[in-house]
Amino acid sequence: MRTVPGRTDHVVVVGAGLSGLACALHLLGSGRRVTVVERDPGPGGRAGRVRLGGYQVDTGPTVLTMPEFADEALAAVGDSLGRRVELLGLHPAYRAQFADGSRLDVHTDGEAMEEEVRRFAGPEEAAGYRRLRRWLRRLYQAQLRHFIDTNFDSPLQLLHTDLARLAALGGFGRLDRRIGRFLSDPRLRRVFSFQALYAGVAPARALAAYAVIAYMDTVAGVWFPKGGMHALPRAMADAAGDAGGAFRWSDAVVSLERSAGRVRAVRLASGERIACDAVVLTCELSAAHRLLGGAPRRPVRLRHSPSAVILHAGTDRTWSHLAHHTLSFGAAWESTFDELTRKGEPMSDPSLLITRPTTHDPALAPPGRHLHYVLAPCPNTTVGPSATAWRDLGPRYRDRLVGELERRGLDGFADSVEREMLVTPWDWTAQGHAAGSPFSVSHTFAQTGPFRPRNLVRGVENVVLAGCGTTPGVGVPTVLLSGKLAAARITGGVPARRGTARTGASAMAPGPGQVPVRSAPYRPSAVPGAGEAAAVSTREGSDEQA
Repeated sequence: MRTVPGRTDHVVVVGAGLSGLACALHLLGSGRRVTVVERDPGPGGRAGRVRLGGYQVDTGPTVLTMPEFADEALAAVGDSLGRRVELLGLHPAYRAQFADGSRLDVHTDGEAMEEEVRRFAGPEEAAGYRRLRRWLRRLYQAQLRHFIDTNFDSPLQLLHTDLARLAALGGFGRLDRRIGRFLSDPRLRRVFSFQALYAGVAPARALAAYAVIAYMDTVAGVWFPKGGMHALPRAMADAAGDAGGAFRWSDAVVSLERSAGRVRAVRLASGERIACDAVVLTCELSAAHRLLGGAPRRPVRLRHSPSAVILHAGTDRTWSHLAHHTLSFGAAWESTFDELTRKGEPMSDPSLLITRPTTHDPALAPPGRHLHYVLAPCPNTTVGPSATAWRDLGPRYRDRLVGELERRGLDGFADSVEREMLVTPWDWTAQGHAAGSPFSVSHTFAQTGPFRPRNLVRGVENVVLAGCGTTPGVGVPTVLLSGKLAAARITGGVPARRGTARTGASAMAPGPGQVPVRSAPYRPSAVPGAGEAAAVSTREGSDEQA
């Protein structure tokens, strides 16, 4: 693995989002001095927080999977996620509602989900689910070590025995077809393939390897941090501060001072100059390229994921059929992806994610009130309406969205809203997100693994990139890993020296005065690692030919 040469005693991390905080924690654990510069007044980045009257609104991701990656970052400084955050396991992880009126609770416990599938679609589909679950687990094992949690220096690194395992599992086929080999019910196939949108690709075009996201969502467990998703970056920032990290809030890096192929200092909007030995840029990829003086050449221009319209609504009532996370599927399916990625039109029959965080934390709203987060995927501004067009389109689309919610059983939603915030591609663009998309560069084959923008910068030997625009990609787990991988470019992967790194179930155990983790405590041992693949294959049987 290539690493930053020369001295790396003092590192400036630009951005206090999840990737920057994970990077800072890993660097601090390896003995580096770290200064984090953040343009906002507090941590979080995309995982930010806005107050709407008495409502506390998470502005970014609402789904937390694979908390062990956050725990690993905290363990680098002798801390743990269980000491900092109360995590609640969600049961069900999702509730799926379909246009025909049917409903399915998505459980991450295998036996509970098998029984639910049997009730929903019959014994043959339940048997197919059992085989699918085994396949998803094996797919994750084949990818984690050498395709996800790894720094790429060359495409030749793909030539590994795990590549053959991935090919044998059908990972290079199409996602929807592979899921269809296990499940024939089209409703169930949606539940295990909609995650491709996280990667910015329609299920019919996505590689089957991206079913690894479905593994995280439907097998490994879905969690909710008490206090909302923003509690995670807040806890990580507090731990980094306690470990000696320095923070410059409400300031921005405006230029990099370079000489002899290295950055010697960063200059801030406030006028401050911070000398450093290395820099980690976790800002939007386009912003990082501006600081570096240009983007590297690529044979084909980068393609970005679809965007989203999000309606944050504080209401005076809620609806009993909603779970913490509810997937509300429209009748249309393939045509909606065509609208999003080819025609550049808002979905005519949208599939929506409705999150109600007050299900598990009523304190996020005033007494007797509720908070609803409604996400509707939409085209990005490259293929769809421009950012400027969304200034006029946004309010009309909001009314259309509210009408759709009422048609799907949220009677009286329009009258229930006391406070609201609408976010459209216009707002994402104003925040600096390229193509008006908060989901960054999509995961086409040409933008995956060693073909994704790498985290080392050609021509500047002491700058490293982190965040969703670089490896391994988009999503909370992968962004946390990107911070770890960026730190490894500086430290050479040297283990943490500060304190005793705690991992496993003990790392999630509460400290004195802490509330214990409830609802199926996190146990890494329940998820076999790559070294356990042979044992799993023997115990569960082979699914390569499924």
